[in-house]
Amino acid sequence: MSDNRPVYMRLREMIAAAIIEGRYAEGDMLPSVRAFAAEQGANPLTVAKAYQQFQADGLIRVQRGVGMFVREGAARQLRMAERAAFLAEEWPQIRARMERLGIDLADLLDEV
Repeated sequence: MSDNRPVYMRLREMIAAAIIEGRYAEGDMLPSVRAFAAEQGANPLTVAKAYQQFQADGLIRVQRGVGMFVREGAARQLRMAERAAFLAEEWPQIRARMERLGIDLADLLDEV
């Protein structure tokens, strides 16, 4: 399945996952725009756009001349937002496909 989302959104999702998973904990400094861009093979302006989105959402704080840091509560806020998006957007499609294929929750639990 191809991902047609803009690159900055995919980068934002990668960073969000790292925050949720604790790879960037509250208070941790995020990689610089240039370092993250080099690591991902992305344009620094694209990375800056992803970081600006986090700043606008109040998930990171910028300390001029030092760097960007994960704000307290960012992981919880991101987890809640991703959960809400999953339940509203992805789960109805998954559930509909399960119904089409005759799969019920018990079948899934048996597979695990």
